[in-house]
Amino acid sequence: MDNNTAYNLLKDIHTPDNLRQLKPEQLPQVCDELRQNIIDEVSRNPGHFGSSLGVVELTVALHYVFNTPYDRIVWDVGHQAYGHKILTGRRENFCTNRKLGGVRPFPSPEESEYDAFICGHASNSISAALGMAVAAKSKSENDRRVVAVIGDGSMGGGLAFEGLNNASTTPNNLLIILNDNNMAIDRSVGGMKEYLVELNTSKWYNLWRYRISQKFMEWGWLTTSMKKRILRFNNSLKSLFSNQQNVFEGMDIRYFGPVDGHNVKNLVQVLSAIKDMEGPKLLHIHTTKGKGFAPAEQAATEWHAPGVFDKETGERIVSDTEGMPPLFQDVFGRTLLELAEQNPRIVGVTPAMPSGCSMNILMKALPDRAFDVGIAEGHAVTFSAGLAKDGLLPFCNIYSSFMQRAYDNIIHDVAILKLPVVLCLDRAGLVGEDGPTHHGAFDLAYLRPIPNLTIASPMDEHELRRMMYTAQLPDKGPFAIRYPRGRGVLVDWQCPLEEVQVGKGRRLKEGMEMAVLTLGPIGNMATRAIARFEQETGLSVAHYDLRFLKPLDEEMLHEIGSQFTRIVTVEDGVLKGGMGAAILEFMADNGYTPRVARVGIPDNFVEHGSVKELYHLCKMDEESIVKAMKELRNE
Repeated sequence: MDNNTAYNLLKDIHTPDNLRQLKPEQLPQVCDELRQNIIDEVSRNPGHFGSSLGVVELTVALHYVFNTPYDRIVWDVGHQAYGHKILTGRRENFCTNRKLGGVRPFPSPEESEYDAFICGHASNSISAALGMAVAAKSKSENDRRVVAVIGDGSMGGGLAFEGLNNASTTPNNLLIILNDNNMAIDRSVGGMKEYLVELNTSKWYNLWRYRISQKFMEWGWLTTSMKKRILRFNNSLKSLFSNQQNVFEGMDIRYFGPVDGHNVKNLVQVLSAIKDMEGPKLLHIHTTKGKGFAPAEQAATEWHAPGVFDKETGERIVSDTEGMPPLFQDVFGRTLLELAEQNPRIVGVTPAMPSGCSMNILMKALPDRAFDVGIAEGHAVTFSAGLAKDGLLPFCNIYSSFMQRAYDNIIHDVAILKLPVVLCLDRAGLVGEDGPTHHGAFDLAYLRPIPNLTIASPMDEHELRRMMYTAQLPDKGPFAIRYPRGRGVLVDWQCPLEEVQVGKGRRLKEGMEMAVLTLGPIGNMATRAIARFEQETGLSVAHYDLRFLKPLDEEMLHEIGSQFTRIVTVEDGVLKGGMGAAILEFMADNGYTPRVARVGIPDNFVEHGSVKELYHLCKMDEESIVKAMKELRNE
C-alpha cells in the first residue's frame, strides 16, 4: 500500500460512515484519490481494471447516499467493485487482492457484510436484489433500500430480463442502476446496446411527476390500481410526443436518465431525489470504462484485465513468451479458422468472449461466419442448435464455468436431436485468481450423464487440433471438448489435422505394478509424477490417457481391470461424479476389484490463488500424485 499521505481524504475512510461525514464538495477529491488508489494497486497486483475505474463516482455516490450495509448494493458480475472494496474496510488489505488467502476477486457476503450478494457471473443482480427488496417489504423493513448495479453488457442477458419482468409486477421499491459504458469485456453487442445509446428522459420531468403524484397520494386521489393505469397512459403520451418508446416504463419501471456517471455531485443529488420513491425504478448512467487512465479509455478490451503495467507510462509489462508453448485458446482460435477455411459449414459462436476464447481470429478473417451473441450462454447454445438443425456446423465456445448456465439448453436443444454442435469448454479445471465462481470444476460431472454427447479432453495442443478436426466430421453428433486456461506443452504446436477414433484412449507407457489413468492436460503432470515415483521406488507404472470420458474406451479398461490391482485416476475436475467415478463404476459393473486412488478437485468450492498454489491446495500437484501412488502401493 502506498504511503497514506498520498490520500489525504481516503486515508481516513475506513467505512462508508466516514465517507458520509464529508461535505458534497469534497467528494470529487475522494473520487480522484480512490481512482489513483486503484491504479496504484492494480498496476503491480493484476486484476480487473477498466471496469472499476469506470464506476468510481457511482461507487462513492452510492455509499454516500445509502446507509450501507443496512441498505443493500448488489453488484452484477463484480468486475467493477474494487472501489467498493476499498471504501468498505478493505483498503489496507487490498494489496492481497486475488492472492491465496487474501481479498477475494469478486464481492462475497462471506468476506464482508457490505457485499450484499455473491458475484462472478453476469445478469443476476436484478433478480437477487428484487428478492431482497421483496423480503424487506415482507418484514416491514420499509426504511431498507435495495440497489442493483448492472452494466449494459449484462443487461442483454436473459436473466436480467426475467428479473425486470418480475420487478414490473411484484410490489417493491427496487432501484436499478444501469451502468452504460458500451462495453462488456469486448464491446457490447445487440439491440439493447443500440437502444440504450438513444434513450433519454428529462430529470426535471421526472422530479415534477414525482411531486405531483405524491400530492395526489396524500389527498387520496391516487390509488395503486389508478396509479398503474395513469402510468401506462402517461408513458404512452410521452412516447407519442418524444417519438420514442421507453421499454422500461413500458414495464411500469420508472426511468430516469441518462445522466453523467462521472459527475459525483450530480449523482448524489439524483440518487437522493429518487431513493425514497415508491415502486421499481431505473437510473440510466453513462460512464467510460477505464475512466481517468488514458490507455484504458482508448483500449478498453485490452485494459479489462491488463496484467502488470507501468502506471506512469501506461506500458503493459508482458513477460517474454518467445520459445514458449502457445495458449490453448490461441491454438483453438487458429485451428478453428483453419477448419473453417476447409469446411464452409463451420461457423463460430461465442457469448461476449471473442477475445478471451480467441474466436476474434475467425471474426477478423471470416466476419460473416462468427457470431458474438452477447452475455447469453443459454441462447448461444440454442442458437447453435438452430444453426445445426438447418445444415451449419457451429463451434460454440463458452468458458466451462459459464456453460453451467446453458445446461438445459445442451440437454433439450442439442442432445435430444443429436445435433452436430461442437461445445468448446475453455477455462476447464482450476483457473486461478478468479476463484470459485470461475473454476471450471464441474463440467465433466454435469456433462457425463447426458445421452448422445461425446466428451473429450486433449492432453496437449496436437490432441486439441485433432479432436476439433474429428468433431466436424460427418455423423459425430454433439461433441464437447474441454481444455484449460493457460499454456500447453508443445512449442511446435502445429500438426496435420487427423481423425481421432471417438472413444479410443491410448497407452502412453507400459508398466507392471500400477496403472495411472488421466484425462486432459493434467496428464502431463502425471507423466512427471510417474517418472519421479519410479525413480524413488524402482517400481514400474503404466500410464493411460483416456482422451474421452464418454464414450469410455471399454476395451482398454478391460485390459487395465484384468491386469492391475492398483489404479490411480487423475483429473482436473470434481471427484464427485467425474472421471474417477466413471472408472469406479466401470470396474464395479464388470466385476473388477482393484484398489483405486482418485486425484482431483475435492468436494468444496476452491478459493482464489495461482493455479500452482491451488493444485497444491487440492492435492493435485506432482508431489501429491506421487504421494497418492506411494500410499496406494503400501495398502
